[in-house]
Amino acid sequence: MPRSVNHVASKARRTRILKLTKGYYGARKNVWTVAKNTWEKGLTYAYRDRRSKKRTFRSLWIQRINAAARLEGMTYSTLMGALSKAGIEINRKVLADLAVNNPEAFKAIVDKVK
Repeated sequence: MPRSVNHVASKARRTRILKLTKGYYGARKNVWTVAKNTWEKGLTYAYRDRRSKKRTFRSLWIQRINAAARLEGMTYSTLMGALSKAGIEINRKVLADLAVNNPEAFKAIVDKVK
């Protein structure tokens, strides 16, 4: 009896992953084993970087707030301490956005806590 192999399913599985690796460099896009390994490692990077993105953005917000606060004659740490002491609950994301896009509003907040 001849050996039965479900070629339709295995070919579809390979084609699906090769479609996902379209645009990669060299053998990573068209050699099955290399493409599969690259795609799997890409999933690992995606998982890791979804978490690291949050840390990176928080760091960016802090840098922006610090730069804007120094223009007003304060440092980041003194500003954040004064905000909490004054009872102003505003998160770093919004504060950084104000510092970049609306400096007058940021200045008003700084003047309020001084």
